[in-house]
Amino acid sequence: MSDKALGYLLLIGSVLGILLYGWLVLLSPWSMIVLQVTAFLAVAGVLAILAWIGYTLATTPPPEPIPELETASATQEKKEEN
Repeated sequence: MSDKALGYLLLIGSVLGILLYGWLVLLSPWSMIVLQVTAFLAVAGVLAILAWIGYTLATTPPPEPIPELETASATQEKKEEN
């Protein structure tokens, strides 16, 4: 499938999704449940991303210092002291 065909497929699918969602929210008898599910999924998605970031920060070891930077920073500190 070419990039152009994929682009058109995404465009058509997105427009149909907007129309379906608009109908579900504004005209269907299930509008309240659709809004509740949408809000839940949005909040759960954001919180899942935050949880993943927290897990990654908590479990990733700190990087090893780069020797060239250590000597450069030590030289800079000595210059600042004088």
